[in-house]
Amino acid sequence: MPSKKGLKDTGKGNKTVKNISSGLGERRRKKRKETFALYIYKVLKQVHPQKGISKKAMNIMNSMVYDIFDQISVLSAQLIRYNKKKTLSSKEIMTCVKLLLPGELASHAMSEGGRAVQKYE
Repeated sequence: MPSKKGLKDTGKGNKTVKNISSGLGERRRKKRKETFALYIYKVLKQVHPQKGISKKAMNIMNSMVYDIFDQISVLSAQLIRYNKKKTLSSKEIMTCVKLLLPGELASHAMSEGGRAVQKYE
């Protein structure tokens, strides 16, 4: 029975198939990086409309936001384990914010967070 020779088996030891493409419309997209830069910029413009922020300062602010988020999540996980609960609620988040942030910053964060929860419900 005669064997069929296709692209994969040419009989010369080459068993790879090459993808031949025209190259039209096949640009590689950059991998999107999720940051809080847009939101930080919006808050800056609400507080000081005439001020700007450098890229380096924006990276520092972005790192700070991620760090605080991480601290809140770790502390809230410890809190629900300590209280033998299985559900994380806004009450636990508020308690963690109270413990982590100093003084007036904590009170402002709690009032804004409470307002956001009321808006969501």
